[in-house]
Amino acid sequence: MSFVKEFKEFAMRGNVIDMAVGVVIGTAFGKIVSSLVADIIMPVVGVLTGGIDFTDYKLVIKEAQGELAAVTVNYGTFIQTMVDFLIIAFCIFIALKGINKLKKQEVKKEEQTPKEIPEDIALLTEIRDLLKR
Repeated sequence: MSFVKEFKEFAMRGNVIDMAVGVVIGTAFGKIVSSLVADIIMPVVGVLTGGIDFTDYKLVIKEAQGELAAVTVNYGTFIQTMVDFLIIAFCIFIALKGINKLKKQEVKKEEQTPKEIPEDIALLTEIRDLLKR
């Protein structure tokens, strides 16, 4: 099997395409939630904490010297990233919870609909019931 043909078979598998679509949608969803956090939630948190911007928090290890920039530990950016993560995880949790609820409703509907019994089974059931009498 040629390399190109093997790669084509790999790339055209359903799982690979589904994963690619998931990555693209996940990236877009991540941008939306990051904007929600940065543009809506964090300003409110900043007001509630007295106008503090978490991204400004840092620990200076070594001051700037001439053309050399300061060496800092940007723990405020880490806090911001953790808040982003928690909100993204919460949004995904809520979305999956909704999807699972819809799936359960579909399963209940399938269970409630009577399944068609094949004619031969129905006839045999009828004969059995007549013989019981």
